[in-house]
Amino acid sequence: MTPVFSHGDLRLYLLSLLDEQPRHGYDLIQALSDRTGGTYTPSAGTIYPRLAKLEEEGLVTKTVDGRKTVYAISDAGRAEVAARSADLEGIEEGLADSVRLIADEVRGSVREAMKSLRADLASAAHDERASAPPRDRSDDPRVRSRQQLQRADAAVNAFRGQLRADLHTHVARGGALPASLVDDLTRALDAASRDLTRALRVTDS
Repeated sequence: MTPVFSHGDLRLYLLSLLDEQPRHGYDLIQALSDRTGGTYTPSAGTIYPRLAKLEEEGLVTKTVDGRKTVYAISDAGRAEVAARSADLEGIEEGLADSVRLIADEVRGSVREAMKSLRADLASAAHDERASAPPRDRSDDPRVRSRQQLQRADAAVNAFRGQLRADLHTHVARGGALPASLVDDLTRALDAASRDLTRALRVTDS
């Protein structure tokens, strides 16, 4: 996955966020996630050591507000942000590029997964047709249809369960789930539904 921040850029970006207003650690994590469209949500283990280093350098101060530790930029920190405004502008531009690349990678992964699924389903259907014994004309076609409906229900439920499990696990582990990815998934499922509808109409003709 394409990295969002280059070496040292996160430090300056944290200073710029604190230059906007004092924040506690979770607020900084949430702000980073919001600024990157959900494609980058750093862990506490990433943010707090950098805040401690900034405090050691005299660039930020901290105060305890109940159970929260609030960080604020110092005069020295503001001076560094002002002196490095050009660097910060470059970080913003690079950040936008990185977010676009990550979104493209995610969309590509979804497209490849859906393509592979369609190929697997087509292959399975072909193999079943090739290995199916000659039809017993004495069988009731409605009975056969109900049997195949049960198989179809099982396949759809298995796919739905696996997809839900993958999505929930990804989000539970802190992974990003951009709206563009969900849009791609919705379009792919709609396309699969239309393909199935067309196939059913062919069998009726």
